Amino acid sequence: MNYYRYDTHVHTKEVSTCGKVQAEEMVRLYNQAGFQGFFVTDHYYNGFVDQFTGSWEEIIDNYLLGYREAKKVGHGFGMDILLGMELRFDGSVADYLVYGFDEGFLYDNPYLNRLNLASFRELIKKEENPILIFQAHPFRKNIPPVQPELLDGIEAFNSHPRHDSYNDKAYALGLSHGLYLSAGSDAHQMQDVGRGGIGLTKRIQSAHEYVNLFILEEPVDLFLRHT
Repeated sequence: MNYYRYDTHVHTKEVSTCGKVQAEEMVRLYNQAGFQGFFVTDHYYNGFVDQFTGSWEEIIDNYLLGYREAKKVGHGFGMDILLGMELRFDGSVADYLVYGFDEGFLYDNPYLNRLNLASFRELIKKEENPILIFQAHPFRKNIPPVQPELLDGIEAFNSHPRHDSYNDKAYALGLSHGLYLSAGSDAHQMQDVGRGGIGLTKRIQSAHEYVNLFILEEPVDLFLRHT
């Protein structure tokens, strides 16, 4: 049986100021690590949006730089590079991994960072294709878990080596509220690559296919590496 590994939480230097690896190199590293692909989940928050003074289209063009470069390079390796985001709302310290949208959603819905979790939930209900919200590393220092009823899932395993994400608590929280569970490396640097992710028995070639895995209750294996 075929087995495909994907990382659900990866940042690029082009967009995330904390990122240390260019998109092209990130693709090569994940290919060498034996992954079929990954989600580019660059930071979408005030600090990114507010640095630009141009049109909203120009802002999103800049936001998509890392994803588009990774997708172009990934095509040459036969890898699946998928679009996600790590969204933080104005006035909040919590981060949310969002999956299931496409580029058009970002262009059509400006300044998502100015919403809150409840209003963002209402916004995505209007979309034709389902969009899922996972709280990222919900027990990391100074980031309290939020109302489970506003979430679809929890990042149960976050393998960032420079933070204690208290994965045992996150996993328990997700199980206790019947939320979807995900795992990711939260990759920012070379040494972060491939530390966590999901294993699937079939490829996913779009964010919508990833979302449907959960909706259709197909098997999703979670894994993380401590060293």
